[in-house]
Amino acid sequence: MRIMKTLAALPLLLIGTTVLAQMGPSMVKTTLISGDLSVLKGQKEVKFEFTYEGMMVGGFPDEKYQEKKQKEYNEKEAGKGDTWREGWVGNREKMFHPKFVELFNDRLDGVAVGGTDKTEAKYTFIIRTTSTEPGYNIGISRVPASVNSTITLVETANPSNVLAELVVANCPGGNAMGFDYDTGGRIAEAYAKMGKELAAFLQKKAGMKK
Repeated sequence: MRIMKTLAALPLLLIGTTVLAQMGPSMVKTTLISGDLSVLKGQKEVKFEFTYEGMMVGGFPDEKYQEKKQKEYNEKEAGKGDTWREGWVGNREKMFHPKFVELFNDRLDGVAVGGTDKTEAKYTFIIRTTSTEPGYNIGISRVPASVNSTITLVETANPSNVLAELVVANCPGGNAMGFDYDTGGRIAEAYAKMGKELAAFLQKKAGMKK
């Protein structure tokens, strides 16, 4: 009887193991490629700018990926692809950027405040997303989103003066409880992770801490 119960539970155990394996451990890595971040010590504000120029998605240039998905969805249901494309682009300002800023500021806890509206800040971080993997969640199987970015520190008044460049790789995005069926929600969590990781890196490398 005990053997039969074990055999009956085995498929569920395998499914659970598969899900955990697909979610995988956090492999996020932040690397200072060039320059010096020490200029940020003592700064109370930093400005953020986001760009998606040259971004790859699932092996396609972003524009080609949008065209592909828009066509696929419209073939299934008229207008669905158009709505999807509006959301794909609109979620950047609506969800991704606010999540990044929120977690960046939470991690620094009042030491400094970042935002896209900090026009008086002496320094600006330009966050260029180089690649995005949307991931998926179909209930019994899921893979988190993943985002890679190059982050450049410049003088706000003189953007051509590049002070440092970082790479933030493999930022995972997903809900730990598994309720991340929405692509935009998964990617937003990847940006939240990126914002938190950047703040943590600045605490270590730029002395931005209490």
